Amino acid sequence: MGAYTSAVLTNRFECPFLIELIAAGLVAGLIGLVFGIPSMRVKGFYLAISTIAAQFIIIWVINHWTGVTGGFTGIRVPPASIGGITFVSQASQFYLIMAITALTVFFAKNLARTRVGRAFVAIRDNDLAAEVMGVNLFRYKFMAFFVGCFLAGIAGSLLAHWTGFMNAENFTFMDSILYIGMIIIGGSGTAVGPIFGVISIRMLQQGVMFISPMLEGSFLDLPAGFTTGIGPMVFGLVIILFLILEPRGLAHRWALFRTSYRLWPFSY
Repeated sequence: MGAYTSAVLTNRFECPFLIELIAAGLVAGLIGLVFGIPSMRVKGFYLAISTIAAQFIIIWVINHWTGVTGGFTGIRVPPASIGGITFVSQASQFYLIMAITALTVFFAKNLARTRVGRAFVAIRDNDLAAEVMGVNLFRYKFMAFFVGCFLAGIAGSLLAHWTGFMNAENFTFMDSILYIGMIIIGGSGTAVGPIFGVISIRMLQQGVMFISPMLEGSFLDLPAGFTTGIGPMVFGLVIILFLILEPRGLAHRWALFRTSYRLWPFSY
């Protein structure tokens, strides 16, 4: 929703980039609340799976609301522009995305230090204990859902300007599974977890692309289509290993490493 909000505001109304960026986050946050209310009683990955249903509903609306979204044809998105500077090249767009990503990470890390952030952590660790301590579960879950969808809307806006074109085919079911996999590998509940997850998945994809031609030319008698499907197979295997061996993700390992590094050479 953030991507299409940005596309419509920029393409049809020539809205300034910073304004449509914030609007994309707000629209995504509000729509996320609509779908999030029925999912308030579940948590963790059950919540992630339950909200995937919203994807099919939103894609159906996008494909059939042709007067606004362009339907199956799609809608073009001009490059982002700030203060007369237009980010046309991929390099300039990369630096813009990295700058906004750094700001969102800074916001997330500082939010965790506030009263709201501590309430989020308490609910994540043990919602029953948090409720006994006086934390309003519905209120803070509502806020957490809005903040998460707001940041996702900003990411969607940046994606729209990066690709320059939006239609429903930009958002597949496999993409949703991939994003969940990034959270599993990187670790949830931290600002750096998704970063670790994205880097790990991209490195895994590049590694599979490098190894696949070598397997095709090897002496192994591989069945037809094996190398084509090796990517999803490796992805699924890595997810299973993380769920079994390190369910808290790479962010937890990073926290342990930082703690041991600060204490070295002492163990206390």
